[in-house]
Amino acid sequence: MRNKIFSLFLGFIFLLIIFGLFNLQIIHGRNFKALSQKNCIRLITQPGARGRILDRHGQVVIDSRLSYDLLILPDEEGRIDKVLHAIAGVVGVAYSGLKDEFIKGYLSPSIPVTIVRNIDMKKAIALEELKPNLANIVIQPHPLRDYPYASLACHVIGYLNEIDRWRLTKLADYGYKTKDIVGFGGIEEKYDYYLRQEEGALSVEVDHQGRFTRVVGFRPPKNGRDVQLTLDLRFQKIVEDSLGLRRGSVVIMDPFTGEIIAMASFPGFSPVAFLNKSSGYISKLFNNPGAPLLNRSISGVFPAGSIFKVVVSVAALETGKINLSTSFLCTGSTYVGRQEFSCWDKHGRQGLLSAIAHSCNTFFYKTGILLGAQNIHDYALKFGLSKPTGIDLPYESSGFVPSPLWRRLSQFRNWFDGDTANLAIGQGDLLVTPIQMARMMAVFANNGWLVSPYMVKSVAGQNIEHEQRRLGKISLKQATINYIKQGLRQVVSDPSGTGNILLSLPLGIAGKTGTVQVAQGQPHGWFVGFFPFNSPKFVICVFLEHGGSGYMSCKLTKQILEMLKQKGLL
Repeated sequence: MRNKIFSLFLGFIFLLIIFGLFNLQIIHGRNFKALSQKNCIRLITQPGARGRILDRHGQVVIDSRLSYDLLILPDEEGRIDKVLHAIAGVVGVAYSGLKDEFIKGYLSPSIPVTIVRNIDMKKAIALEELKPNLANIVIQPHPLRDYPYASLACHVIGYLNEIDRWRLTKLADYGYKTKDIVGFGGIEEKYDYYLRQEEGALSVEVDHQGRFTRVVGFRPPKNGRDVQLTLDLRFQKIVEDSLGLRRGSVVIMDPFTGEIIAMASFPGFSPVAFLNKSSGYISKLFNNPGAPLLNRSISGVFPAGSIFKVVVSVAALETGKINLSTSFLCTGSTYVGRQEFSCWDKHGRQGLLSAIAHSCNTFFYKTGILLGAQNIHDYALKFGLSKPTGIDLPYESSGFVPSPLWRRLSQFRNWFDGDTANLAIGQGDLLVTPIQMARMMAVFANNGWLVSPYMVKSVAGQNIEHEQRRLGKISLKQATINYIKQGLRQVVSDPSGTGNILLSLPLGIAGKTGTVQVAQGQPHGWFVGFFPFNSPKFVICVFLEHGGSGYMSCKLTKQILEMLKQKGLL
């Protein structure tokens, strides 16, 4: 009886085993076969090249060059150590360093680990010769951003870095993922979606020990699209060379279209440092009080100083508070209430045109009081101040135009005539950007149109129709525009005009200087103008942060224009 029960038990066990084998091989055989095949297939990503950035003439500003990365297909620990020892001498990196990179980059047995980046072709060839004995190493071509002009136009271009959490949260739905290299600032960020490449993949089969056996599939990568700028490299080089080590900004723009021909900001930075992960250099950039990553042309906000007198002049003429016959006596100062407000010189009796030419504070203190702060504020908004211009670059600042209502609501105090006098000469709480001032001056060059500056001309050869390119007509009398233009020309043509140093240039320049008193350090200096006077082609804005005076900005303007003239560009 006991033997019979034991036999039945054994039979039952065998039936379970047979049923299990049937279930594994017949019922679920296909599924397990598919899983087995997947386990032996590994994907190696194949990066494409990021799109190029070109200037207005098709000259390459930013390109990509081919470098090589060394990848290892993980397998048993002992074999990896042998591989690392074998390649250490070839790549010129100690075994311990390679081991650290492998441990740091290891995610799973099925994912290749990049242990050395940016290998030159000579080392790549030497490593390829080792592959018959080291089957689990892969030499992968890797396009790398190339900067043929080093840091030229760095604020316009931006830089590349590994995606951060904030950008990943925003862009995950667009196919961005952890460890993607994306644009930060400038064109690289604004047009990242067009510039970024599409990865390909190489499917390889490995045996049970993780050794490469054959390639089973290949999907080629797709390069990013080229972006062509309105920037002219020749202008850009001259502007940056002239600006040198002076902190500030220079903008040259077409006053009819809004195309940016040159845009420079100093201090700057080296974009390649972010690709090389030069942590010491990058740390210094972020901790530098001079803010080298700030594009002063669009993101720096500064008091406008005397260049704002152009807006006040327009407001006064349009509202009828003054006309060309109006004049005020400048004795070097004037009183507003009980407060004495000084002028930088004793100009004698001044009308509007001479007051613009001589930048007479007294004339504009009195004109500002006649106008009132609200009128000044409203006309400043007509010129696009206190809001971004809409240029196709990220992080543009709005600037700020104060008003009596703002003072009451935000600071719970009244606005006084002294505040109006300060505002009338561009001081006080008024803040503008250089690109806003270039846009303001363009209104007089193009006879009343408020253009929208832009930087990108086309993507992949297709012109971009930016909505912000639309022109807006400012409701101004033609006579007002003509009067202001005469005053701007006298700034240069009058022997005692504040921009007379520019008269020797055979370009017919008109414009306005500005010297901004600041709480600490040297004054800021401005010059904003257009040329040729009778048939304008360019607007130029030169701003020197703590540069000393508007005269210094005029000197820099002259230097830039002389060099452009010598090169046959004007």
